[in-house]
Amino acid sequence: MGDAEQKENAGGVDSLIADIQKRITDAFEIFDNESNQTVDVREISTIIRSLGCVPSEAELQDILAEIEEEEPTGYIRFEKFLPMMTKTLMERKYKPQPEDMILKAFHVLDQEGKGFLLAEELTKYMMEEGEPFTQEEMDEMLSAAVDPDKGTVLYKDYASQMTIDEL
Repeated sequence: MGDAEQKENAGGVDSLIADIQKRITDAFEIFDNESNQTVDVREISTIIRSLGCVPSEAELQDILAEIEEEEPTGYIRFEKFLPMMTKTLMERKYKPQPEDMILKAFHVLDQEGKGFLLAEELTKYMMEEGEPFTQEEMDEMLSAAVDPDKGTVLYKDYASQMTIDEL
């Protein structure tokens, strides 16, 4: 590979990193209410998810442990968040499941093969199995997933809403 090719490849990586860092900065600034390069630690999961990452609760705790101050202040500083999140996005960690995997999960829950789940069924599964959803998370999910006329979740439609297009 010649010098020109190496420079071009390096330029592509630099450009990708610059794009990623701009996305991270923009997302962080939305929650930096006091414009002082910090956000409330409780907002970090929202920022991370807005960037297309869906870590589990345990993974989220690991992230927070990595970027929190030694003496926790309740705030996360941008200078600690940016390098960790840049690395996370470059390594494509915590990516959401593809649509076909989400559909398979719904098929397992829909044992009768009806093509839908009742809101009550979905609530039971999501709040009692695995990493249980909180009531607030469940309400948010149902507001997006449930057909208001029938009270059902047509999961084929909902699975496509749950996937995030690659940037």
